[in-house]
Parts: sequence; structure tokens; C-alpha cells
Amino acid sequence: MSQKQTTNYLFPLIIVFIVCFLIGFITTMNNSMIEFCKEAFQLSDTQGQLVNTFFYGAYFFSIPFAMMMNKIGYKATLVLGLAVVGCGFIANNLGVTAALGTANVYTVFLCCMSIVALGVVMLQLVANPYVMVLGKKESGAFRMTLSQALNSVATTVAPIFITYVIIAGKPKLPENVPGPFLILGIFALVIAAILFFIKLPDPDMDKKEDAEEAIADANKYKSSVFKYPHVWFGALAIAMYMGLEIGIPSMLPAYWKADPNLPGSATDYLPLYWGGMMVGRFVGSAILAKFEARKLLTACLILGACCVGISFFLPGMAAVYAMLAAGLFHSVMWPLIFNLGLQELGPHTKNASGLINMGVLGGATLPLVMGAIVDNPALGVGVAIMLMFVYYAYVLWFCNWGSKIGINVK
Repeated sequence: MSQKQTTNYLFPLIIVFIVCFLIGFITTMNNSMIEFCKEAFQLSDTQGQLVNTFFYGAYFFSIPFAMMMNKIGYKATLVLGLAVVGCGFIANNLGVTAALGTANVYTVFLCCMSIVALGVVMLQLVANPYVMVLGKKESGAFRMTLSQALNSVATTVAPIFITYVIIAGKPKLPENVPGPFLILGIFALVIAAILFFIKLPDPDMDKKEDAEEAIADANKYKSSVFKYPHVWFGALAIAMYMGLEIGIPSMLPAYWKADPNLPGSATDYLPLYWGGMMVGRFVGSAILAKFEARKLLTACLILGACCVGISFFLPGMAAVYAMLAAGLFHSVMWPLIFNLGLQELGPHTKNASGLINMGVLGGATLPLVMGAIVDNPALGVGVAIMLMFVYYAYVLWFCNWGSKIGINVK
């Protein structure tokens, strides 16, 4: 017992924090590549959104990877996830370079980024549990907040990285797409190697006590997580939220397509959106201590929808800034939706978490639908953005009504 208390996990914790940073960085970097890829590969809006489809489509494997994690353990999953990320980046650099001048170059890029995404899904399964156990139990909430802050910083830095490192004034050609992916791949493999030789605690070290508690409380809960309607509604709410979070940065290039006189490019302004989400997470964590979660989520949904609605009536860059401002209110939606979907589940909480996480597939499908609408001359970007009001409406319904179905919540 004393050995457990005196173990110094500072270095492993720093490494896991780097992993949390990488998750946010890679996810946002992928989305920020859309505008550059569209011009480099000469794509339509629908084809450009395939970047999101191939990346977020990897979340289809959330449950199979969770089952794998139960077999091989948390540490092996963490190391494997980093190795897959590293190999995906290296394959992207080498594969795109080898495919230059062929019709398959964009397909190679997408497939390699989907490999990276598979690794990211594995990392997301294990990163938060490790943050909670690498240190004293009473400071776990602080470590979790810090990891989320690093994730937010990463989402802000990634578009800047795209603009000033990958693009950096280079011609928008296929040979400039891989950029420093080779370096990123090697970095991920180095982190994987370090973690392989580090001793890490088991996040399930208390699972015996949890199992005993679950058996004692078994009569309070239904026989299966699939029998809880609010879990299914929560998964769909996460899917709709992904349409909001990814929809704005994905649709932003369409503003420049509709008005070529706008200054710069959409990528130049993406840090404002992700930066707004970063600020919103810090502010939201303080506000949540004073206000009920449902009321805060309802307010954020209404204010986010107002930002998008106002953008329809503003000219030029004012419309762009209104859209970007929605990020401030999108910032706290994910954890609030997720927690509402996990209410009163007891021993089913872990399985429900994997099921709700499948909702991330909304990031693979909804932006693709919006891109197809933009490509349709009879519809256009305005109709695509109006689709976001459907997403807002559903999440609002889930927050105030759907999340209460089948459970004892007033």
C-alpha cells in the first residue's frame, strides 16, 4: 500500500499529457486540411469532406477496440495506438509522394489518414483513465481538467500549424500535402517506445470492488444497456453535435468560394474558432459549478444557433466572425451531452460510454451531406448551413426531454 502512495508518476503523466495534446492536435489538423486539399487535388466540396468521412469513420471501431483493450490491457492499447498513428503519418508521407502524378494520390492520402484515425480512437479509449490514476486520487479532477485544457490548446495550435508549417505560402499542389508528416510519425513512434519501457498502473485496479458493488446494485438496473432509450438518444445527440463542431470549420471555405473578395483564406481564421472553444471550456468549467448542466447546455445551444442565424444577415467578414463565435458556445456541449447520456446506468456505464462514443460517426457523415448540398447549384452553402439548425434542435430536445426518457429524472 505504501509503495502505491510513494510511486512517482510525474514523468509518465507528462507523457500521457503529450498524448492528450496529440489527440486534439491530430483531430483538428485533419479538419483544417480540407481547404488546402480541395485546391491541391482539385476537389468538389463533397470530395473535400471525405477528409472528415475517412477520419471520423474510424470511430466505427470504438466498441471493437474497447473489447480489444479488455483483452490486451490499457498500456498495450496506448502503445499500439501511438504506433498506429506513427505508421499512418509515415505511410502518408511516403505513399502520397509515391503516388504523385497518378489518379490515386487523393485516395492514398485519405487511406493513410484513416490509419492515423484508428490510432487516435485507441488513444482516446485509454488517455482519460490514465490521467485519473497517474497521481493521487483526490487530485484526479485537476489532472483531468489540465488534460482537457491541453487538448483545447492543441485544437487552437493545429490550424496555425497548418497555415505556417504545412502550407506556409507553398503552392497548393499534391506534393506539398504530406508536409512534415514524416516528423510527426517518428515523434509518435518515439513516444510509443518510451511508454513501452515505462511502468504504468492499471486503471482497473479497483475493478473487484466495482464488480462487488455492481452485483449488490444489480436489482436497481435493467439487464442490458441497450434497454435504456436515453443512451441511444445520447449517441444520436453526440452525432448531431459533431455536425455542429465540425460543420462550421468544414463549411467556412464555402464563404470564400461564394465571395472571393474576402481577405486571406478560411484556414487563416480557424484558430479563432478553436480558440473560442478553448476559452469556452475554461469559462464553462467555472460556470458549471454554479448552474445546472441542463440549463447551461440549453443556453449554449440557443446562443450558438443565434450566432449561426445572425451570420445570414451580415455582410462579408462580419458573417464569418459570427459563425466563428459559435465555437465559444460549442465548447462545453460534448461533456454535457455525454454526461446526460450516462445517467443512472450503474454497472452499464462503461458499455454505454462506448455506445455513445459511436456518435462521433456524425463527424464522418453530416459534413459529407453538407458538402453535397454546397455542390448542388439549386441549394448552395446557405441551405447547408441551415441544416445546422436541425442539429441544434435535436440536441435541445435531447437535453430537456430525450435524456429523461426511461429514467427517474425530473
